[in-house]
Amino acid sequence: MPTESSRVRSMNETRDRILDVALNVLGDNPDAGMGDIASAAGVVRRTVYGHFPSRLDLVRTLTERAVTEMTAVLTEADAFDAEADAVWAGFISRLWPVAHRYRVLLALRRGEYSEAIHDLLGPVDELLADLVKRGQDSDVFAQHLPAGILSQVAYGAVFAIVDSDLPNGSLGARAATITSLLMLGVPETRAIALVGDPP
Repeated sequence: MPTESSRVRSMNETRDRILDVALNVLGDNPDAGMGDIASAAGVVRRTVYGHFPSRLDLVRTLTERAVTEMTAVLTEADAFDAEADAVWAGFISRLWPVAHRYRVLLALRRGEYSEAIHDLLGPVDELLADLVKRGQDSDVFAQHLPAGILSQVAYGAVFAIVDSDLPNGSLGARAATITSLLMLGVPETRAIALVGDPP
């Protein structure tokens, strides 16, 4: 007979599998329904609804997961005493696989869940705005826009590149990092130096 802890572990594994599958299914089709996700996860709809009572709950959970991962990446990139542009470059290069995994949030952020996703992404937005402000204060980043807006413009470019990255991956993290640094006002030679030589 299964123990309580094994039941909980099994439920958590099922929940995590549903979330992983949902990212793939919604990534292919942002309008996919809970039935599509259940089918792809190999469970019945009732199981999906048992973990996520509505599609909004599922999207919120995916967003919370993304925020946790993105915050950890930014914290790791900012762990060293480096200039703001070097921190930004490190953040975007480390963020690339995470951004790829959660690129569906970009499409969902423009739809019916925009307010919920926007609210949940607030902590990441604040961290990025603080980093850009730090760069503006040290004359590393441009000052033609307030830090909060400038950070969103540069960050938005990263997700635009993620969203339109070619199947062969010819754009990638390098292009996203350089582009976002240029949008922050970093000179091209410095942006390229921060990213390093192409592989």
